[in-house]
Amino acid sequence: MTYDLIIVGGGAAGFFTAINVAENAPNLKIAILERGKDVLSKVRVSGGGRCNVTHAEFIPDELCKNYPRGEKELKGPFHSFMTGDTIDWFDRRGVALKIEDDGRIFPVSNSSQTIIDCFFSEARRLHIEILTNHSVKSFYKENTCWKVITNQGDFMAKKLMIATGSNPKIWNLLQELEHTIIDAVPSLFTFNIKDPRIASLPGVVTDALIKVKNSKLSSEGPLLITHWGMSGPAILKLSAWGAIELNAYDYDFEIEVNWLQHANQQEVVKDLKVCKGQNPKQQIFKYPQFELPKRLWQNLVIASGIKNDTRWADVNKFQLKTLSEQLTQGIYSVKGKSTFKEEFVTAGGIDLKEVNFKTFESKKHHHLYFAGEVLNIDAITGGFNFQNAWTGGFIAAQAIADKHASL
Repeated sequence: MTYDLIIVGGGAAGFFTAINVAENAPNLKIAILERGKDVLSKVRVSGGGRCNVTHAEFIPDELCKNYPRGEKELKGPFHSFMTGDTIDWFDRRGVALKIEDDGRIFPVSNSSQTIIDCFFSEARRLHIEILTNHSVKSFYKENTCWKVITNQGDFMAKKLMIATGSNPKIWNLLQELEHTIIDAVPSLFTFNIKDPRIASLPGVVTDALIKVKNSKLSSEGPLLITHWGMSGPAILKLSAWGAIELNAYDYDFEIEVNWLQHANQQEVVKDLKVCKGQNPKQQIFKYPQFELPKRLWQNLVIASGIKNDTRWADVNKFQLKTLSEQLTQGIYSVKGKSTFKEEFVTAGGIDLKEVNFKTFESKKHHHLYFAGEVLNIDAITGGFNFQNAWTGGFIAAQAIADKHASL
């Protein structure tokens, strides 16, 4: 069977591409091939089941800064299609979005099913075929078309879009077509840390500055203490920017945590001495300072060798120095990582030098397009990875439709 366009991958980028192509060139015959029985599974689990559609950053150059890999390449595309365009695209299809305090953008319904229903509705309206349980075994150029071989038969396509995300099998097939693949490593992950200072604190959240020892990597923002260690935006941002370096460490490294963010140890010693002078009879353990969560303060006090009944009047200089170090320079050993919720993002994929970012077409093969995480593009958490998918899908769709119109 011959199609004008076959899209390999039934995820966000694939559906977005198909819908936009069909709207601009309604007479094209389009099929989406998905290897599993379900499509849009990553959309379903995104944002804890609410679907973090994009992020409220409306300046292209600023939006790019959230991509450890792809920052330079996405500047041009984001000037063509970015956050505001995404909001408008869904609004015109009856999906209202909302901006939360941290900048993340979700459907007003708070359900990813709203996004999935929108895509299915548009696919039906535009007569896009969705073929599930079609695992692609190979694809190659045959005369002027692409031949796609699946476990359920062979297809011909005048144009081919690869939107399979982090799929080693597809990357191997692309290597056979002489595309360079950057080895994939995890990008968004949490840190496994077993330490008595945080073992009893799951659920505690506070702003902190984190540095990886013997490295230039650092991050700051909300840090969430979990049953297995540390998570939250600050850790996830660090894992994204440090994806390759932390992989090289085999996820065995040390971090320095400043629970007071930018306060230095000497300043904190002075502040603690002020507390000693002003509250001599007060028990240090009972009254947290620096607006720290009470349980975290108490654990750091104990870790400093200060008993829970010690008064400020009785604390010595060494204990104050030790407490100041715990507050600003605490060392924690990371032994392994955990996937962030059900979401899995990787750094790695098609070398960006081999892609024309004006069209998202391969520089090596005509009529072969890419979108989403199949490319060596990834972002920090917060809706940025989906924005990459929407932008790539939209621009590729424009190029595909324009080429068809010019035939």
